[in-house]
Amino acid sequence: MPNNQQPNPDDRSDNAAKLQTMVQNTLENIEEAEGTMALTEDPHQKQKIAEKNERRSESIDSMRAEIKDETSSH
Repeated sequence: MPNNQQPNPDDRSDNAAKLQTMVQNTLENIEEAEGTMALTEDPHQKQKIAEKNERRSESIDSMRAEIKDETSSH
């Protein structure tokens, strides 16, 4: 039985908006984690939170670069 399904068209018209939402959510996560870090006394836990926030910051940089690419290509 052949597969007659067609792939969905590649609609990237809202990528920049989706990426901007992701950036905002990630910034909020960083702020929440910093609040948690201020309340914890465990140095190991503080280090883990700091490392995760660093990765989040790197992700934000990548997402912002992708937003720039998306908006310049349209």
